[in-house]
Amino acid sequence: MNISRRNFLKTGTLAFAGTTLLSHELFAAGKAKELLGIQLYSIREDMKKDPSGTLKQLAGMGYKNVEHANYVNRKFYGYTAKEFKKLLNDFGLFMPSGHTVMGKQHWDAAKNDFTDEWKYTVEDAATVGQHYVISPWLDESLRKTYDDFKAYMDVFNKSGELCKKSGMKFGYHNHDFEFSQQLNGHKLFDLILQHTDPLLVVQQLDIGNMYHAGGRALDIIKQYPGRFELMHVKDEIKAAGKGEMGSAYESTVLGKGIIPVKEIIDLGKKSGGTTHFIIEQESYQDKTPLACAKEDLKVMKQWGY
Repeated sequence: MNISRRNFLKTGTLAFAGTTLLSHELFAAGKAKELLGIQLYSIREDMKKDPSGTLKQLAGMGYKNVEHANYVNRKFYGYTAKEFKKLLNDFGLFMPSGHTVMGKQHWDAAKNDFTDEWKYTVEDAATVGQHYVISPWLDESLRKTYDDFKAYMDVFNKSGELCKKSGMKFGYHNHDFEFSQQLNGHKLFDLILQHTDPLLVVQQLDIGNMYHAGGRALDIIKQYPGRFELMHVKDEIKAAGKGEMGSAYESTVLGKGIIPVKEIIDLGKKSGGTTHFIIEQESYQDKTPLACAKEDLKVMKQWGY
């Protein structure tokens, strides 16, 4: 996901082994029904101009599930939670997950509790029908030191407890810095998975973002089996100019780029614990965002999803 959206277990061998074992147990506990959807950031300008008309077009293409990337002042794309749920229902759509950045302003350390703003976020997510509340960013101020970072992973776990009370799960979505930045000699991504409780904090693996920083989804899924309930399905190509997040890459239609997408999603389905496959494309080359959304869905269906 584009960086502009920021305006949005203990370590050690034994602890890591325990986490890995728990991952296997979580995955073996039962496979949920697979779900295919689209991250609405893929068609952000269309959603900005005409949310209702755009959702109608997605439904007409055959989409059944969407994931939001716009929750501001307790509204989704300008609609209250109840209004947006009705709008989705009118088109036969569901929104099992959504992106809202959980930041420093959402946690009151003095009170050891979340601020009302984050409590409302969780409340509205439940009202609109979400199963997952996903935070897609970790502010730079929260990852300057190991102690600050570790303390915020405790907040992640507490958010998982809060979401659980409403029948939902809290999750985190990676970009690229998790694979390029290290604290105490460990990549942030490894620290996130080692310092969060898998029962409280799920991972949404963005298979494209990590590529920018040398992360490879196949390797990650093998390293942490059963940890990725959700996945952002994305392909990448070399950008003609400046790419996404300042990298040399940009996303493209599935199957047209350098990411082994089908192999990754098949492995996610087999051993990654993945049940939610969310299409996301942020760059479109010579096509419109909606045309890409239609083509991406067609490819996924050809692949059996």
